[in-house]
This record gives sequence, structure tokens and C-alpha cells, in this order.
Amino acid sequence: RPPCAMDWQVLTRELSLYLESQVRVGFFGSGVGLSLVLGFGVAYACYYLNSIAKKPQLVASNDRFCRFLEEYCPVVTETYYPTIWCWEGRVQTLLRPFITSRPQVQYRNELIKTADGGQISLDWFDNHDSSYYLDASTRPTVLLLPGLTGTSKESYILHMIHQSETLGYRCVVFNNRGIAGEELLTPRTYCAANTEDLEAVIHHVHSLHPSAPFMAAGVSMGGMLLLNYLGKTGRDTPLMAAAIFSAGWNVFESVESLEKPLNWLLFNYYLTTCLQSSISRHRQMLEKLFDMDLVMKARTVREFDKQFTSVMFGYRSIDDYYEDASPCRKLKSVGIPVLCLNSVDDVFSPAHAIPVETAKQNANVALVLTSCGGHIGFLEGIWPRKCTYMDRVFKQFVQAVFEHGNKIFSM
Repeated sequence: RPPCAMDWQVLTRELSLYLESQVRVGFFGSGVGLSLVLGFGVAYACYYLNSIAKKPQLVASNDRFCRFLEEYCPVVTETYYPTIWCWEGRVQTLLRPFITSRPQVQYRNELIKTADGGQISLDWFDNHDSSYYLDASTRPTVLLLPGLTGTSKESYILHMIHQSETLGYRCVVFNNRGIAGEELLTPRTYCAANTEDLEAVIHHVHSLHPSAPFMAAGVSMGGMLLLNYLGKTGRDTPLMAAAIFSAGWNVFESVESLEKPLNWLLFNYYLTTCLQSSISRHRQMLEKLFDMDLVMKARTVREFDKQFTSVMFGYRSIDDYYEDASPCRKLKSVGIPVLCLNSVDDVFSPAHAIPVETAKQNANVALVLTSCGGHIGFLEGIWPRKCTYMDRVFKQFVQAVFEHGNKIFSM
């Protein structure tokens, strides 16, 4: 049972004791106030346990993969108890960056050159103090891909590295071009569909440590990029397996959801300004190819992609780009074991757009769908500062792959 698990008896007993110690019988002049508060608390607890706390849906056509997950990654079969005061998807999405801690990580930065004359910034956590894998040449390596405008400094990346550190693994974070403080050497950034930079990074990391077990984890757009790469390469990759968190499966459905009035106000406009901010520092370089004044007038992610991203990567239209960027189209071609975690209340990736039927047709794919969690939220516990459900899925799956992966690789 997860640390935050609560059953009816424990919850009502603790609630009663707390109220008895905190609320006086004289509240509202009588015991009525205590009764009302206690009654509301019991009703809310009943609603929470019956409607909010649920086991995730595990979608996988391969019985061996299912048994592997049940034995070595049991968190995906256990009830997920979202933070009792913060379970709604939008709230979880908004609060996670402010609530969760930021573990201290010392990186070693490496800049690698690309075939077109550009450069990519990699942040390494070598874990030289690993007591489990003293030989650096065979130390398992996890490649981490942050979200749309994310870098190695994101709290969810820092938590993944912290989890990996305790297991003795090495991590390397792939920062997309131009957003981690490095200069753009060519007028090109990144997108969810073009996998050239990711292919270069995977080849580079594997060439440095060819004897080390190697897997990757992508979050949000990083997960979309990783899925598009895996759909393109099939089994022809040095990666043993991959973990995907909060990926947007169908970009058309994602942008439509984000353009609903409340979602635009809470997320879309902010994301658009983040995208504009990420390229404004490189304005002099990018003005060679783009009308930057027009790009800076965008008020939605769709407008930004229409004026900038789709043009940069040579698409005839925004629809062509979104079609190519949607991982649901490539899921059937994935050739290595992949675990994908999504919440069905994620406004960035609507539930109806999650490719459940396609996943059932590929023995390499397992979907884990929670009823709550939002976008990269998955908060749990009364005060969800140190560890989320997503962190636990990451840790258990990575450990399962590196230590017991031979049991699924013969699928």
C-alpha cells in the first residue's frame, strides 16, 4: 500500500480526533458546529474514497509485460490517492511547480555540435559516488527529456535525478536548442516532430558508454518527441526501454482543449509567452528567417506554431505539422518496451485523445491511466512536497528495466 493510502476507518478516526482537539463544543454556541464540521468531513471523505481515489487503468495487450509490471513496478496496479485537498486536474497542474521541492543537483555541462552547425546543451549527473555501480563504463544511464520550454532545472527533472541517484544510476538531460543559456549558432530551435537532435544525442551518449544499459524518459513535449523517435526507429535504437509522462497524444485535440476560455486563461497564454521568451534572446539570429514582430504578437500556442514552428521546419501548413507531431500516429511502430503515464483529467492531453485501442495492438506498449493527476501533477500525500505518484512510477519502472529487463525483452 502506498505511503499516502488511507482507508475509511483510519480517515474517520483521525478526523474525529483532530476535530475534538481543535473545535470547541461552544462553537456557534453549541455542539451543532462540531457536528456540522464532522458531518461535512465524513461526507467529503466518503466522496473522496468512492470517487477520487482509484486504481489506475492498465492497458497492455502483452500478458508478459503486464505480469512484469505487476511484479516489479507494482505502483501501477495500486490505488492512487491524490492529495485530498488538491485533486482536481487544473489545480494539480498549477500547484505542482510551487509545492514540490527542488533537490540540489550538480551538473556537468557538455555542448555537442550538430550536423547543421548548431549546438545542443547536455547536463550530466554522473553519479560518481554510486556505491552500486562503481564501474562508470557499465553504470546504467537515463536520458531525460523535459517539456515544451523546460530545462534540466525543472523540479520534475530534479526529482527524477534524485530517484536515479538513490539507485546508483547516471542521468543526462537533453536541453532543446537555445533554451538552457547556450547561444543559437543557426536560426533553428526545436519541435515535437523533428527527431534529428534527439537521434544525435542518443548516438552521442551511447558512443560514450556503449557497455552501459541505456533508457530514456520524456515528460510532456519531451515524451512526445521520444515517442515520435521510437515510432520512427522501431527496434533500431540503443535504448532498452522508455517511460513517457503526460504526453500530448493528438496535438489537434490538445490545442483545442487549451483554447477553451478557462484553459486559455490558466495555461495557453502563459505557455505562449514562455515560448516567445525562449526565442526573444536569439532574436538577432532568428530575424534572418522570420518576421519576429509577427511571432511576438501570437496569443495562443497555435498562433505561435503557425507563424514560427511550422515554418521553421518546412511544413506547408500548421495542420501538416500537427499531424506529424502527434505520437498517436506512430505508436503502432514502437519496437521497445514503453510505459506511458497519463491522467484522464489532463487538459493538455484530453482523455478521448489517448490512443487506447492503438496501444492494445502493440505488445511493447503499456498505458497507465489515472483518474486524477492533471498535467505533470500526480500529487499525493497531505503535503505533497517530496515525492509524487509520477516519481514513484519512474523509479520503479527504471529499476525494473535495469535490474529485471531481460524478462520482457524476449517479448
